[in-house]
Amino acid sequence: MQLTGIHHLTAITADASANRRFYTDTLGLRLVKKTVNQDDTSAYHLFYADGEAAPGTDLTFFDWPASPERRGTRSISRTGLRVSGENSLNYWAARLGEAGLKVGDVAIIDGRAGLDFEDPEGQRFRLADDGGAGTAHPWDRSTVPAEHQIRGLGPITISVPQKEPTDALLTRVLNMTEERDYASPDGEGRVHVYRMGEGGPAAELHVAVQPGLPAARQGAGGVHHVAFRTPDVSEIRGWAERLSQLGVRSSGEIERYYFRSLYFREPGGSLFEIATDGPGFAVDEPLDRLGERLSLPPFLEPRRASIEANLKPLD
Repeated sequence: MQLTGIHHLTAITADASANRRFYTDTLGLRLVKKTVNQDDTSAYHLFYADGEAAPGTDLTFFDWPASPERRGTRSISRTGLRVSGENSLNYWAARLGEAGLKVGDVAIIDGRAGLDFEDPEGQRFRLADDGGAGTAHPWDRSTVPAEHQIRGLGPITISVPQKEPTDALLTRVLNMTEERDYASPDGEGRVHVYRMGEGGPAAELHVAVQPGLPAARQGAGGVHHVAFRTPDVSEIRGWAERLSQLGVRSSGEIERYYFRSLYFREPGGSLFEIATDGPGFAVDEPLDRLGERLSLPPFLEPRRASIEANLKPLD
């Protein structure tokens, strides 16, 4: 069994309206689903992706009134966003700088050109040149020219205090392969690169070993969990069985309507999810109208009036 790459990443915002404006207006992503946290219907769950809402491009947010994240280890510490070519990185350096954000310099990191920046709440990102690998689905209504649009997620970096327990889960349970390591750009420890499936930036997990850092405290501007791709329901059931047989406690299969999910925590503290590629976000609204209204899974639809009444309007 093989995971095929990054499926989505879910972070936390304390300001849904400002979040929507930044990710659509500044980053040029498409709001492909406006729904609620299925376990906490008082909170929005916003999904941003490429023009076709393809698996592997979803950056999502829970809207919770949380204090800012306290950075540290035992966390998902940086989110990779893929673009094509150094010209795109230079475009983004200028665009993000003009927006008043904290932006680094274009630099070679792990053999690829990259650009580090933070969103208005302090979430850490790295734009990575993926060399144009794979298929891109630009959005024709994006504020960003098609050639510079964000193509998808990856790599994702997690921070752990010790390598060995996390390595055992990644290699012996999830069948990832450690390919190489490099010095952390912030000077704190080494980063180990694990490949899923065919590999490449869309299918890499980077594990930074940072025993000198305090434990992180989750909050706004931080990441809640990262999800890995599996093709279909039969595969996710196979993963549930494998985790159980190997003594890894998990949520078991959960119906999220847009995909099926399975959650578990790796030994370093980060929350992992395995999610199916389908059925996708067009299951309940046309592809050309995604994200224009509040979508609810069937089990929440009878509560639409009360749910909508408790949500703040998105500016």
